[in-house]
Amino acid sequence: MEEPEPAGAAQPGLRSLLPPREFLGSRKGQLLLAESVLSFIIFICYIASLAASFMMAPLLEFLLALFLFFAYASKLNEKFKGLYWPLTDFLRCVTAAIIYFAISIAAVSKYNDGASKAAGVFGFVATIVFAIDFYITFNDLLSFLKQGSSDPPEGHKSEDEDSNSDSD
Repeated sequence: MEEPEPAGAAQPGLRSLLPPREFLGSRKGQLLLAESVLSFIIFICYIASLAASFMMAPLLEFLLALFLFFAYASKLNEKFKGLYWPLTDFLRCVTAAIIYFAISIAAVSKYNDGASKAAGVFGFVATIVFAIDFYITFNDLLSFLKQGSSDPPEGHKSEDEDSNSDSD
């Protein structure tokens, strides 16, 4: 008879694809998970509704939120420094909130079937979730920009040091 593995032991297989618990407990992890779930629900509602022409926006937002969820969970943002991740996330959240708000108004006012109404209501909830995410990300961007403006840029600093050493 096999002995069960200890709870902390790494198990191969599907468990390796799951994000760490500390990321799922973080605010960013919860927001990205909520955005993914809401986008998928809205996508399903639009497929089942008369407003099927709106299904592409929730599908793209679902895929982008899922990509960022796994990118942040696997710490790709720390490995790939060439992309400024908070700015990318901010732009994604702003555009998603605007798009969800617009298509939710159209779905609720133009179509009379229940699936369109449900997609519109979930779209308004998604608008709020994306707005919270871009507000938090905007505050992170603002603190980064304030921190960056107090320190002189590296290029100017080395030029000043070069001119001081030349005058000596």
